[in-house]
Amino acid sequence: MKDRKKINSAFFIMVGPVALWMILFVFIPFVFITVISFMHRSTYGGVSMGITLENILEVFRPDNLKVFGQSFLLATLTTLVCLLIAYPFAYFISQKTAVKKTVFMSLVMVPFMISSLIRLFAWINILRRTGFINSFLMRLGLIHSPLPLVYNTTGAVIGLVYVLLPFMIMPLYSSIEKLDRTLLEACSDLGAGPVTAFLKVTLPLTMPGIFGGIIMTFIPTLGLFFVIDLMGGSKILVMGNLIRNQFITAKNWPLGAAMSLFLIVITLVFVKIYKKSGGSMDALGGGR
Repeated sequence: MKDRKKINSAFFIMVGPVALWMILFVFIPFVFITVISFMHRSTYGGVSMGITLENILEVFRPDNLKVFGQSFLLATLTTLVCLLIAYPFAYFISQKTAVKKTVFMSLVMVPFMISSLIRLFAWINILRRTGFINSFLMRLGLIHSPLPLVYNTTGAVIGLVYVLLPFMIMPLYSSIEKLDRTLLEACSDLGAGPVTAFLKVTLPLTMPGIFGGIIMTFIPTLGLFFVIDLMGGSKILVMGNLIRNQFITAKNWPLGAAMSLFLIVITLVFVKIYKKSGGSMDALGGGR
């Protein structure tokens, strides 16, 4: 009996704080958002009592669906660019010694100890018409007028890629590092070239890391409105901006809650697809 009490006490000490955190900051806010999404908007903003499906139907209005489509296109482009950069980089790191792996991964993570707003303003100074890149290219004679690299879709994609690239690198690195190198040696012994070995062995075995990176990049892109506002010059409307505007500008909390609920559902669908495809939650967190 005493041993059982000790086990229960240890379990409560270890799990209790995490469970309390999840209840306070995940479960209760989710229930709150869900309930509000089925209520009426009051006359002067806020929420009034009463159940309605109007907000859910409002989410699927043609103009809102157009914004959702733009959001998915931007998220797809950002995710694709992150994948094309992160995969070769993660593969390169995985070939190094333990010390060099630590150094390279530190170089990836250390800049993110600085506020993302400060780093984004630095990128604006680099990319603007009188910034370093345009000045350098004009001095080389490669361009005759400054390129529009910021305050547009290009700037928004650059900002999103910069912010989310580590979230693509981590699961890819975890997946590639676990790869059994003897399989590649067997491919080589059987006469397969590097390209064939990559397509037949490396790529299929690292798909959990690829899909994990896609989830961790695609979903945040839909909600990182501050990056899009800064780097896109507030000219691009995506789901994050739309939800923010409903809460802050339009004072339509029920509709904002309904849109937030829709975004949560999309996230859960992606995670479900990932688990069905055979992925593990370790790959999402970059764990080994």
